[in-house]
Amino acid sequence: MQKTRVVRIERVFRHPKYERVVRMSKKLKAHDEANESRVGDRVLIEETRPLSKEKRWRIRKILSRVS
Repeated sequence: MQKTRVVRIERVFRHPKYERVVRMSKKLKAHDEANESRVGDRVLIEETRPLSKEKRWRIRKILSRVS
């Protein structure tokens, strides 16, 4: 999977009935044309045309790097 990154999107919300904080996440495959992102980086992704069977997102820019 060259030029592909698995991006985890995490959201935190309060459950409407039980009023407990719930943390949910999902994984998306995103295209990284320059191969410049690394594990732990925060990135901005945008939806694009289908690039493969599962890849419909691309990395627009890296917001913060982990050193």
